[in-house]
Amino acid sequence: MIDRRAFLAATGAVLLAAPLVAEGQQGGRIYTIGILSLGFPDSGPIWWEVFLVALRELNYVQGRNLLVKFAFASDQPERLAGLADDLVRAGVDLIVTTSERETRAARQATSTIPIVMTIAPDPVGAGLINSLARPGGNVTGLTNLVPGLRQKYVELLREVLPSASRIAVIASPLNFAPESQLRRELDTAATTLGLSLSYVPVQSPDDFEAALTGARRAGAAGIIAPYDPVTLRDRRALVQLTLKHRLPGMYATREYVDDGGLMSYGANPVDLRRRAAVIVDRILKGAKPADLPVEQPTKFELVINLKTAKALGLTIPPSLLGRADEVIQ
Repeated sequence: MIDRRAFLAATGAVLLAAPLVAEGQQGGRIYTIGILSLGFPDSGPIWWEVFLVALRELNYVQGRNLLVKFAFASDQPERLAGLADDLVRAGVDLIVTTSERETRAARQATSTIPIVMTIAPDPVGAGLINSLARPGGNVTGLTNLVPGLRQKYVELLREVLPSASRIAVIASPLNFAPESQLRRELDTAATTLGLSLSYVPVQSPDDFEAALTGARRAGAAGIIAPYDPVTLRDRRALVQLTLKHRLPGMYATREYVDDGGLMSYGANPVDLRRRAAVIVDRILKGAKPADLPVEQPTKFELVINLKTAKALGLTIPPSLLGRADEVIQ
C-alpha cells in the first residue's frame, strides 16, 4: 500500500514530481507519467491512489522505475492548456487525464505523446477520437458512461420519491451547457417522467448552503449530483447539508454514498482506475494508442445508504433494495 502521508507530502504544488529515484536503482528504464486533472492538489492525489497501486502491481514503482508528475487545475479549466504544455516540456512518456476537457488540452499540447483518458463521457462526440474501436491518433483509454446512463439518475430517484415534481441538479456550471450529453439525458428522463429540473450551479463548497436552500424553496424534493470535481472534492460537506435540508440525493459515484449520500449509480471508479493502469502498461510496452479500443464499462453498481434513508424518513421500495449491488446499513 502507498503511505498516504508520504504520498500527500509530495503534492504541495500544482505541478509536482514524485520523489527522486534512489541511487543504485537506475539500472533499468525509468518512465515518467504526467497526470492532468481539473481536480485539486489536496484531494486529487488520493483519487489517483488506486491507479498508482495498480501500476505498482504491474511492476511500476515510484522511486525505482517510475516518476509521476501531477498537474491539477483546481477546477479552473483555463489553466489546463498551460499545465499540459508543462508536462510536454517535462518530457513525460505518457499523459493520463480524467475527463474530456483535460484530454482536449493534452491533445492540443502534443500529437505524439500517448494520452490515456479515464472517465471521458463521450470522447467521440467531443472529437477526441475517431471511434471507440479505432481511436486513431495518440488518445485512447476509458469512458465511464454509456448512452442513457444519466437518465437512470432521474428514474432511480423517482422510485424513491414517487410524488416528486421537481429535482435539483447540483454541479459546477461547466456541466450545464444546453448541448451537453448530461443535460440532454437528464432533460429527456425528466420530460418522460413529468418532472421539472432545476440546474443549480456551485463553484465551491461555500455555495452549497445557498444552493440547497434555494433548491428547497423552489420545491425540489431531492437532488442529483453528477460527476463533478467541485462536489466530489467536498462531498462530505454536500451530503451533510442535504441531510440538514432533508433532500435525498442521487450521486454519480459511490464515494458520495460512503460519506452519507443516499444513493449512487454508475461504473465502479476503482475499476476504471485499475483498468487505466493496464492500458498504460500496454502502451509503455509498445502498443499504439491508435490501435487500442477505448473501453466502456460493462458493469454498473447501485449503492444505497439505508442509514441515510432512515435519517431522512424514507422507505426504500423493496424492489429497489433487491436490485442494489450494495446496501450500507
